[in-house]
Amino acid sequence: MKGESWVRGGLFITIEGGDGAGKTTLITRLTERIYKETKKRTIRTREPGGSPIAEAIRGVILDTKNTKMEPRTEALLYAAARRQHLAEIVMPALERGSIVICDRFVDSSLVYQGHARGLGVDKVWDINRFATEDCMPDLTLYLDLDPEVGLARIADNEHREVNRLDLEGLAFHRKVREGYLQIAEKFPERIRTLDASEEPSLLAESAWKLVEKSLTGSFKKGF
Repeated sequence: MKGESWVRGGLFITIEGGDGAGKTTLITRLTERIYKETKKRTIRTREPGGSPIAEAIRGVILDTKNTKMEPRTEALLYAAARRQHLAEIVMPALERGSIVICDRFVDSSLVYQGHARGLGVDKVWDINRFATEDCMPDLTLYLDLDPEVGLARIADNEHREVNRLDLEGLAFHRKVREGYLQIAEKFPERIRTLDASEEPSLLAESAWKLVEKSLTGSFKKGF
């Protein structure tokens, strides 16, 4: 799952983690830091969503009224939103040599639908292999956090949107964390784990050091 068959000139970074892990805060800090240090066009986006059609699919997926959504339907909708987002936003940006930083990507599907929903990681990957055209991130930062802490953060944040996944119980979110740890262990060359219980500024500094290595190391070409 390295996406080596897909050629691009930019850098594709994804941020993963359970609900309440602090992805939004980190992405804001990283986007500003990356642009400041590289002066390259840096595009911040998210999944599901990121483009008009993908955002419309997001509305269906996360609508709290859609509690009867079947797991395979959910997996297929995520893959459809992902494909549209890639085709409209991510792939063109990478072709232009931009840096793309995305809140969630295919690892979320592998974990949430493949592991936590019990569909099977390999089966969910098969769906997404077609959707992604092997366009995989150069670097993925996984923010690891005890799900009880993450859910407590969500409860304390009155400005955060409440979506269908927030209705899941603690057991589901524990499975999510378990899935992320397994995926991170399987792909250590791409997925780097960070302690999301750190103070935001310290977490951002740890994340930047990993991003900086990607910018100046293996992925330096084109920058």
